[in-house]
Amino acid sequence: MSKRNSAKYKLDRRMGENIWGRPKSPVNRREYGPGQHGQRRKGKMSDFGIQLRAKQKLKGYYGEVTEKQFKKAYIEAARMKGDTGQNLIGLLERRLDAVVYRAKFAPTIFSARQLVSHGHIFVNGVRCNIASRLIRPGDEITLGKKAQEMALVLEAQSLSERDIPDYVAPDGAAKVTFTRVPALDEVPYPVKMEPNLVVEFYSR
Repeated sequence: MSKRNSAKYKLDRRMGENIWGRPKSPVNRREYGPGQHGQRRKGKMSDFGIQLRAKQKLKGYYGEVTEKQFKKAYIEAARMKGDTGQNLIGLLERRLDAVVYRAKFAPTIFSARQLVSHGHIFVNGVRCNIASRLIRPGDEITLGKKAQEMALVLEAQSLSERDIPDYVAPDGAAKVTFTRVPALDEVPYPVKMEPNLVVEFYSR
């Protein structure tokens, strides 16, 4: 399991964007970066810097996926037919922790990963604690009975700032079906993601 050791909202401030769309994000109050030099005027970014930033933003959005896992996803996306950037987004959205987050079983991607790793999630009726498992269209994801009563889960289901996307079909409050792999424009990102720049970063 990938663990984020620093405060997760620090990434928001470093990027200057509320990448998870959360109302508590410090970017809602101040858009400059963290630390004593955060307010310094920024110079023009190089092409490499722009590509690196796009990679950090996308990687951070999915709960700071490890570099090894993220690069593996890129390599797999490059092998697949079609646009590599679109393929990469499809693979990231197929991760079990991402589907749990999209289903509103957890308020954040980090808590979604925790739910999975603690054994509260079932895939097609079988308990699964591997957050990086790739879900296939038609797979059913269910919350365990104990998890259904957790304050964390109840909080997530009451959140008004995000909706369950079309490619995750709910069946009651504790079960969803992953219907299809989404395209980039179907994924409800709060900010603009640029997977094409991520592809450029890795294909240098």
